[in-house]
Amino acid sequence: MDPQQPGPLRCLVTGATGYIGGRLVPELLARGHAVRCLVRDPGRLRDQPWRARVETATGDVTRPATLSGAFDDVDVAYYLVHSLGTGPSFEATDREAARAFAAAAAAAGVTRIVYLGGLVPDHAAAELSPHLRSRAEVGRILRAGGVPTAELRAAVIIGSGSASFEMLRHLTERLPAMVTPRWVSNRIQPIAVRDVLRYLVGAAHLPPGLNRAFDIGGPDVLTYEQMMRRYARIAGLRRRLIVPVPVLTPRLSSLWVGLVTPVPGSIARPLVESLRHEVVCGEHDIARWVPDPPAGLTGFDQAVTLALRRIKDADVATRWSSASLPGVPSDPLPTDPDWAGGSLYQDVRERTVTASPADVWRVIEGIGGDNGWYSFPLAWALRGRLDRLVGGVGLRRGRRDPARLRVGDSLDFWRVEEIEPGRLLRLRAEMRLPGLAWLELSVTPDGGHGACYRQRALFHPHGLAGHAYWWAVAPFHTVVFGGMARNITESALRIR
Repeated sequence: MDPQQPGPLRCLVTGATGYIGGRLVPELLARGHAVRCLVRDPGRLRDQPWRARVETATGDVTRPATLSGAFDDVDVAYYLVHSLGTGPSFEATDREAARAFAAAAAAAGVTRIVYLGGLVPDHAAAELSPHLRSRAEVGRILRAGGVPTAELRAAVIIGSGSASFEMLRHLTERLPAMVTPRWVSNRIQPIAVRDVLRYLVGAAHLPPGLNRAFDIGGPDVLTYEQMMRRYARIAGLRRRLIVPVPVLTPRLSSLWVGLVTPVPGSIARPLVESLRHEVVCGEHDIARWVPDPPAGLTGFDQAVTLALRRIKDADVATRWSSASLPGVPSDPLPTDPDWAGGSLYQDVRERTVTASPADVWRVIEGIGGDNGWYSFPLAWALRGRLDRLVGGVGLRRGRRDPARLRVGDSLDFWRVEEIEPGRLLRLRAEMRLPGLAWLELSVTPDGGHGACYRQRALFHPHGLAGHAYWWAVAPFHTVVFGGMARNITESALRIR
């Protein structure tokens, strides 16, 4: 993302708590722009690492009276909000919000609006789904509002956390065989989130007075079926059996998607209804002002690889902590919805103990090997033998040192992935599993003379077999993981 820019601007970003807005803000800051975020609830920005570097204005585009002052001294205003088809009057809500935004921007002397809309097919507006029809109408309202507007029209955005991508991810991972609607044969031109952000940043510097819509898409045109098959290949899943049938209406399809995936039905339905259209770019005029990068736009396969990278690299900390900003826009953010980022099951146990944090840590760091796993030894031994029967490492490796661990150490059928002495131990499973698994043990002072022990077992399933495995072993978690938490803390009490 390196569009040429003549100088810093003052930018207003709506939707900063959303998928695109939360990724656009750091891109603008990195290029030296001043950013003000217009949000209904400023508290939702508190965990963003860039929070202290931006101004915050409290307001709601559906309530024009709250917009006063938000546009003061703003050069470019980003419109990244829409109702996504929620409620019977969502089109009227979107319409009035766009009018209020355009009027406030014009009154304040804003020189450009940038709007991320939906890629629409070359059909009459009456044939469009309500979702796409509303997105197109918002673009027309903004362009007619007196401020030059760049309307960027995108189809499916590929990146962890994108609703469209999460729907694709969950459908493909959870269903090795599926009966699908006819729309899986429609052509789509997806685009990587990094390229969307590149266009959003570059659109701020379009020539004064340029007021038009631009189609934006990646280099690949694929059917939804092809996207599912290619996702399966990249994710290391078996080839999917996909059988299109004509009887699934958009409404039935959305109910099916809501049943199979964790994407909320209120979001799934407008997305599914839009998929009945073929959405392919009719032009690539944006390249005249925001040239393609030297290596070209990001292809579908690379975009999916980037979207899956964090989980494939087992970088669990990035998913669960806002302490650092993810490295690329396709990475998950802490503010993404719970259903984003793929399934990640967890079993969490916490106990407060009167032992010191140092004593609890001594037990944690000594786990495994001759000391065992502090719960149901027979179950651990049986799991180790089963692992060896299928070609795994089992429990035979033990540990390098009876008292100390370091990153990279093997520990029975685990490996030390992260260790913060005195505080945190994270182990990654190397047993044969239909997915990826971690065990995280941590201790913190409880504010008095004792300690708080926290234990998390995490599992990222691989396909339907992974989901079935988690639920098959879930009934034993209370005995195995509950017993482990109890016995570790009791062992700490016996040290002195």
